[in-house]
Amino acid sequence: MVLPDEEYDPKRALRAAKRRRPDPQTAPFAFEIRDATVKDMPDARAIYNHYVENSIVTFDEKPLTHAQMRAKFAKVEKAGYPFLVAVSPAGEMLGYAYVAAYRDRSAYRFTVEDAIYLGPAATGKGIGKALLAELIERSRAAGLREIVAVIADKGAEASIALHASLGFKEIGRMGRVGFKFGRWIGTVFMQKSLKPGR
Repeated sequence: MVLPDEEYDPKRALRAAKRRRPDPQTAPFAFEIRDATVKDMPDARAIYNHYVENSIVTFDEKPLTHAQMRAKFAKVEKAGYPFLVAVSPAGEMLGYAYVAAYRDRSAYRFTVEDAIYLGPAATGKGIGKALLAELIERSRAAGLREIVAVIADKGAEASIALHASLGFKEIGRMGRVGFKFGRWIGTVFMQKSLKPGR
């Protein structure tokens, strides 16, 4: 038996619904992917240097200067390769990705190596996968044939999983080729063919 004061109250139900907040884990995370410009390089440098100073996912040990970051961008741009950034609706850079020549010798000209870095607060939101997927399509459109990823064998499990989810295959490993923060680090090589239909 339901007592009168326990009966359904539409106003009370409406107030309760207004108090509910959407679950932040299921709310969509808004961002846009666009071509990078030289004006983006200070933010890209800040993201990259975070990993230089705090992780082994990059083998650089000294933070990049502004001039070095601009030179990196200029080299990618001159080659006609894609350099992309992900930005929030407010214009904050969330991450970036690009490809660069895999080797300088001319016979390698259709093969590139990718790089992708996210701001520490931007991980786990699908930004990395969106950046890499767009990078693959832009690389294909640029007439490139193969993309190689060279990934640290420790501390970069998320990057290995990300590449695998977009069709990269592990093709080999090198052990103890880098030394950073007092420890030896190996590398995992992954590759994706950009031939049509693959």
